[in-house]
Amino acid sequence: MSELFDAVDALVASRSPLPPPAERKRLRQAHGFTLDEVAATLKVRRATVGAWESGKTEPRPPQREPYAHLLKQLARLYPTSPASAEDATPAISAATAVPAAPPVPAEAAHSAAAAAVTAPVPAPAAPAPSPAAAPRPARGSRRPGAPRAAAAHSPAPAGSGAYAHGPLLVLDADDEQQVTGFGTGGLLLDVTAKSLPALVEWALSEARVGAQKLHASGRDADPLLVLTAAACERYGLPAALSDAERSAGRLPEGHRVIKLLERAGWKLTRRGLGPWARIYRPVTGGRRQCVQLCIPSWNALDDRAWGHAATLEPAELARVLGVYAHRVMTPVGSSAVSGLELMTALNPPTRASEPDQDGKRHSEHRPGSLGTESLDPAPCEAIDGHPVLAHLPRFHIRGPQERLFEEAYDWARDLTDAECMQPHLVGIDVNLAFGAAANGAVVGLDAHPEHVTAPVFDPAVPGSWLVDLSHVDLSRVKVAKQWRDLEGGLLPSPFTPTGERPEGPAWYATPTVAYAVELGYDVTPVEAWVRPRSGRFLDGWYKRLRDAYVTTMADLGVAEKLPPGEFLEAMDGYRGRDPELGIVVDAVKMTVKGGIGKLQEKARGGGWVPGQAWPALARPTWRPDIRAAVISRARVNMHRKMTALAAATGRYPVAVLSDCAVYTADGPSPLDVLPYDQDGKTVPGSFRLGVSPGMVKHEGTQDVLWGVGVLEQLGGEGKVANLARYIKTGEVTARDTGE
Repeated sequence: MSELFDAVDALVASRSPLPPPAERKRLRQAHGFTLDEVAATLKVRRATVGAWESGKTEPRPPQREPYAHLLKQLARLYPTSPASAEDATPAISAATAVPAAPPVPAEAAHSAAAAAVTAPVPAPAAPAPSPAAAPRPARGSRRPGAPRAAAAHSPAPAGSGAYAHGPLLVLDADDEQQVTGFGTGGLLLDVTAKSLPALVEWALSEARVGAQKLHASGRDADPLLVLTAAACERYGLPAALSDAERSAGRLPEGHRVIKLLERAGWKLTRRGLGPWARIYRPVTGGRRQCVQLCIPSWNALDDRAWGHAATLEPAELARVLGVYAHRVMTPVGSSAVSGLELMTALNPPTRASEPDQDGKRHSEHRPGSLGTESLDPAPCEAIDGHPVLAHLPRFHIRGPQERLFEEAYDWARDLTDAECMQPHLVGIDVNLAFGAAANGAVVGLDAHPEHVTAPVFDPAVPGSWLVDLSHVDLSRVKVAKQWRDLEGGLLPSPFTPTGERPEGPAWYATPTVAYAVELGYDVTPVEAWVRPRSGRFLDGWYKRLRDAYVTTMADLGVAEKLPPGEFLEAMDGYRGRDPELGIVVDAVKMTVKGGIGKLQEKARGGGWVPGQAWPALARPTWRPDIRAAVISRARVNMHRKMTALAAATGRYPVAVLSDCAVYTADGPSPLDVLPYDQDGKTVPGSFRLGVSPGMVKHEGTQDVLWGVGVLEQLGGEGKVANLARYIKTGEVTARDTGE
């Protein structure tokens, strides 16, 4: 008989009453328990407890009774207040609140190119709230229709039209292999697709995911699906790539999932099914069918740009990527790839023509763009191995008279005796230096360069110039159109990345030669490759990235136009205020750097041989001359600011690395380097503290004795260690020392 009573007790325990999921989380957090602690006590996985708290799943025996007992004990300690009880009320998921709508048909007459790939034009959608405006989502998730705490505190996008559910979804699978899509603003969607081909179909027909085009002549962004490791396994993909697959950057062609896609009529681009994969069908009836995949567990989110984003919970990752998509663009690859794609999205190469006699529109070149055809660079602009240099002997090394070498600064010098007596080394870093340099840059557009001998230099014409600048004397230069005497040898040369004075004729981009004229010296080019058809191609690109950076920094408490002292205070620990938005800031910065670097993408892969074309050369955006012009402007801007500061204060940098300069100072703050008067004004044309691109922030401070030690440790044989490389953390690794 006792066995029957035990069985009855077990049956009752299997249905132990539990508070709503939001209340479960509140009780755990009120007592300071972590998910890991609860999971270890109940002998389940951390994700399982998170699913209980989000309502995705419900606890089962034998864990249900002890879990109910734990919550009952906590409820006695932390009674529910009326406000929290209201918050714990089950919330309606955005996935169920917004009825599905059929796709809106394409309007080919307004497409970017009537003969090219086009996208459907969605009906006007109500503006969705910025993903960053919502509070950071709670960890865990739920299935639509079940309660979820985050849904009560993070409004889901209440839009309509083809892209009502935002630009992307992060897909995660639970222990029961049920898949949930996490969108921006706390959105949750049930994903019913059982295979990868079905998932692609679902994304295009039911998910209502994507983003509208950034330019009237462009195309809409494809839906982005981010697959967690659990979602990968659910759809037959490995949670991680093997060593061979990682080396190849993709799954092998014979993988069964790829075969499933092929049978369903889907195609993959040349990069295959890798960390970033584009799955598409050829355009039919003017309708574009394409879905982008991102797989973080395959290293799609490089930690150099995305920090710890790959380790975030699905809802948090959706927020990070959603903010980036909202402010920059829906990511389509690495930050460098996205930076390059953003240029084309904002400045499309084609547009729809006016109607012809039959009322039809055609694709035509759009003025101000780079066009649709790739262009060969001038021989001096080509990197080693380019087909235009195939006539050169093997192993030929080109010098400055044969090759344009515009790169960022890497310069350092020994400290003077007076500088050794000062206690501090202070590093200052230019915000988005390459972005600021891109703003206003006049670059060649859609025509091949023209070769000219004995040209007259014109600073308004972009190109490459062979000219001797060795006569420019940095001890006497014009600053703000006035001749000033400076201490020779304490400033780097603005004409070489190493800061060394040029020894004779060399190739330079237009901004470098124009700066020599600005400093007060005549120039006489020997020859040039010029591009008369020019424009400010990068202005819109800079503005969008600038706005993304400044807006996100403002969300982190660092606003524009703060007084210098308040700015430095706001910058102190700004990342800790919202680590997820800190990731977005880093991604934006790497988008700027990577996008400029991608303009001169080198050959990759073991099969390439010098003189043979590589895939990147087929792009209209393979433009080393544009990259050279931007880097030239960034280096010149840096030198102009250092020269203005030296002329006004007698302070000279001891090291410069790209956009970071190091000065000795009597105090540890940038305010001990940069003079500000009572009105908040500093030296005109020099460094200014602030968050805007082109202004500077504090990079780091170290003792002068530390700097002397680094110079002794890493120097020797005429080599001077660049202190700007170590000023931020002060750490010198074994790799730096060569051990």
